[in-house]
Amino acid sequence: MCGFCGEVRFDDVPVDLDALSAMSASMQPRGPDGHGVWQQGRAALAHRRLSIIDLSTHAAQPMVDSELGLSIAFNGCIYNYQALREELSAKGYRFFSHGDTEVVLKAFHAWGADCVERFQGMFAFAIVERDSSRLTLARDRLGIKPLYYAEVAGGLRFASTLPALLAGGGVNTDIDPVALHHYMHFHAVVPAPYTILAGVRKLPPATLRVIEPDGRHRDRVYWEPVFELRPEERGLSFEDWQERILASLRTAVARRLVADVDVGVLLSGGLDSSLIVGLLAEQGQQGLNTFSVGFETVGDEVGDEFQYSDIIARHYGTTHHKIQVDSAARLLPELPNCVRAMSEPMVSHDAIGFYLLSHEVSKHVKVVQSGQGADEVFAGYHWYPPLIGSRDPAADYARAFCDRNQDEYRRAVDPRFHGEDHSRAFIAAHFARPGAEAPVDKALRLDQQIMLVDDPVKRVDNMTMAWGLEARVPFLDHELVELAARMPDAHKLYDDGKGVLKAIGRRIIPSEVIDRPKGYFPVPALKYPRGPVLEMMRDLLHSAPARARGLFQSDYVETLLAAPEAHITPLRGSKLWQVALLELWLQQQGL
Repeated sequence: MCGFCGEVRFDDVPVDLDALSAMSASMQPRGPDGHGVWQQGRAALAHRRLSIIDLSTHAAQPMVDSELGLSIAFNGCIYNYQALREELSAKGYRFFSHGDTEVVLKAFHAWGADCVERFQGMFAFAIVERDSSRLTLARDRLGIKPLYYAEVAGGLRFASTLPALLAGGGVNTDIDPVALHHYMHFHAVVPAPYTILAGVRKLPPATLRVIEPDGRHRDRVYWEPVFELRPEERGLSFEDWQERILASLRTAVARRLVADVDVGVLLSGGLDSSLIVGLLAEQGQQGLNTFSVGFETVGDEVGDEFQYSDIIARHYGTTHHKIQVDSAARLLPELPNCVRAMSEPMVSHDAIGFYLLSHEVSKHVKVVQSGQGADEVFAGYHWYPPLIGSRDPAADYARAFCDRNQDEYRRAVDPRFHGEDHSRAFIAAHFARPGAEAPVDKALRLDQQIMLVDDPVKRVDNMTMAWGLEARVPFLDHELVELAARMPDAHKLYDDGKGVLKAIGRRIIPSEVIDRPKGYFPVPALKYPRGPVLEMMRDLLHSAPARARGLFQSDYVETLLAAPEAHITPLRGSKLWQVALLELWLQQQGL
C-alpha cells in the first residue's frame, strides 16, 4: 500500500526528474516508511512506501529485476501472493524478497500482462520493460487502487493521485464540461476516464494499458461480472445461496488478514462492518481493534451510531475506540485539510468522518478492514426495489439517483458549460449493454463499475491514505462480487434489500444491528449547514477566486445560501455543499 508516480518520454527530451521529485513528495502521507526513484533511458518511476508485507528493505520500490529486465512501481496488496510465489518458484524463478511486489514482477514475466487475472487483491502498477521500453499500466478489477495520468509535451506522466500530477506542472487545469455535468448529477462521481480537470484522466477499473515507446497505446478490459446463472446454479434455494455467499465472505475476510502488522476494523455499527467483526471473531481473532466516529446532532439528524457499534464491541470484546467530533472545534478547522487530501472532490458528507477517524486509527494500526461495497453488491439501496418490472429502467434509475434534472443544471452553471444531458445519456448507454437483463442487475452493474469506484471506494482510499493507513474491503473480493452478481435478483431484494446478507447476519451477529433503520454515517453539519459552517461556505462562494472562476450562476448560489436545508438531493445530500466543495477543492489544489 503506497503511492507511486512516473514519466515516460516519446521524444529525445530527458525525463524531468525535478517534476518527478515534486510528484513523489506530494504523496508522502501515502508512504511514510520509505521512498525511492529509478530512471533508465526514457522512463522513470518514483515510489512512496507504506510497509505492510515484508518490512525489510528487500521489498523497497521502485523494484528492479536486472535478470528479467523489468522495473515496477506497485500500490496495493495481492492476497494470494504466497500461493503465486510457490507456483513461480516451481517454474524456476528465484526471489530476493518476501513480499508481494516481487511476485507481481515475476508473474508479469511469466504470464505477461494477463498475470492480473491470477491476482486476488487490490492493485495498481506500472511496469517498464528494459529491452523494449514498453510501459504497462494496470488497475484492479473494482478500482480499489487509483491510477491517474496526464499527457505532457512529448510524454506521459502517471501517479496514484491527481494532486501529484498537478505538483509536476504542465497540466491543463481547465474544467472539463462533461466531467462537471457528471459531478453535478452523480453527487460528485466523475466516471473514468474523465476527471474534473480537462488535462487529467484516470485509468478505468479492470483495465490494462500497454504503451509503446512511440506513444501508441492499447487498452484491454480484463474482467467484468456476469449477471446470469450458471447451469449448475439453476434450482438453488435461498438457503443454498446463503451458504455459498457465507463461504465466499469468510474467504474474503480471511484473505484480508495477510499482513506483517496488526489488522483492525472500521466499525460503523451497521450490518456490513459488524459482519466483518463477527467473521473475524469466528476465525479466532482476539484483541481486535475497532474504531467508530460520530458527530453532534443537528435538528432531528442524529450524528452518530455509537449505540450499535457499542453492541458489537461488547459482544465480541474488541478494543473499541470512539471519536466524537465537534463541528466547531474539529470539523471546520480540519475540513480544508480533508479536501486537500482528495484526489478529486468528493461530496459525501462522511469524507470528513473517515479523514478524522483515519487519523485516530493510524495511531493504533496500519491496516483496517472496512464494509464498503456491500450495498452495491447485495442491493442495499432504496432505488433498487422500485426497478422491479420497470419498463424504462434507465429513466427510473436516473429519477431516483441523479441530483438534478437538466433544467436545474442549466440554471446552476455558467452558460459556457451548457450542453447535452451527458449524465442521463451515460446511464442509458450503460443500461443498454448486454450481460445484465434484469433492471435491478443493470443498476447494480452501473453502481459497482462506476458509482462505487468513484465514491465510497475512492473516499476510503483517499482518507485513509492521508494518514498512511491501508483499508481493505472484503465485500469487494472479486470472487464474492461475481457470485453475488449471478444470484437471482429476488434473493438480492428479499427483506427490503440485502436479504441474503441479513439472513447470514442473523446467524452470526446480534440482531439489534440488523433489524433497524439503515444508517448513512451522517455528518449533519454539512448536510444542514448552519452558523459557522454556513458562513464558511458563504465566504468561499463569494471569494475573489470563485468570482473569477465563474463556474456557477450567482442567482443559483444565492438561492442555495438563502435556504440550504430546502435544497437536498434525492439521495439526501446538500446541494450547497456540493457547489461549495468544488470551489474549496480547486482552491486547496492552488487553482
